[in-house]
Amino acid sequence: MIGRRENVSGAHFAFTDRWGGVSAAPYEELNLGGAVGDDAIAVTTNRELAAKSLGLEPGRVVWMNQVHGADVAVVDGPWGSGSAVDSGPGSAADSGSDSCSVSGDVPSVDAIVTTRRGLALAVLTADCVPVLLADPVAGVVAAAHAGRPGMIAGVVPAAVRAMTGLGADPARIVARTGPAVCGRCYEVPEAMRAEVATVEPAAYAETSWGTPSVDVCAGVHAQLERLGVRDREQSPVCTLESSDHFSYRRDRATGRLAGYVWLD
Repeated sequence: MIGRRENVSGAHFAFTDRWGGVSAAPYEELNLGGAVGDDAIAVTTNRELAAKSLGLEPGRVVWMNQVHGADVAVVDGPWGSGSAVDSGPGSAADSGSDSCSVSGDVPSVDAIVTTRRGLALAVLTADCVPVLLADPVAGVVAAAHAGRPGMIAGVVPAAVRAMTGLGADPARIVARTGPAVCGRCYEVPEAMRAEVATVEPAAYAETSWGTPSVDVCAGVHAQLERLGVRDREQSPVCTLESSDHFSYRRDRATGRLAGYVWLD
């Protein structure tokens, strides 16, 4: 259920795999995405199971309506409580076919930030890069959804800027990126690779079979490095290659993984 978990000075990072839930095919088992066609009761049950396995209250997890943009929201509690405000506009265009939305009641953002201890932030993915950030000293955490459009739009730098506005120091920020499609597998047209590389050269890649590709995770880590974030780790898991993880590019109709970050 929880493929990876880490505690760094009271900041917790966790990434799920696809097992240990109740969803039926093609979403088996631990689908955490609420807008992919799965049964709503199954998704709710899965979210409860995942939260409880992490020692979290399911109602104290903040999800996003992800649209492959760069908008960030600072939150003090779950949506609907009147405790969330947008901070730092970005591009919300190009929702893409790998939508990881949760519901129409949740604002459309691709990064969330909080200083509230015990409040978990969640990001949904099925090939895109889940980015978890924390400055345990300042008491600030963030979760970001970085697909190809979001990486180009600058969602990760926007999240870091929102964190620094709340007292975080990039030199103290701990960054963890979870399972995502790798550059060896993310084949794209040559024109798209060139467009992406114009914005982020580090994302320029080639598939294992010698065709143009994009390495979104490499692009994200290059952005973090330029921002001064030194403590960075990348998951070795490629979602397209791993049968233990959901992959939109591999299966199309499939579930969503989640990354969680929170402070003690």
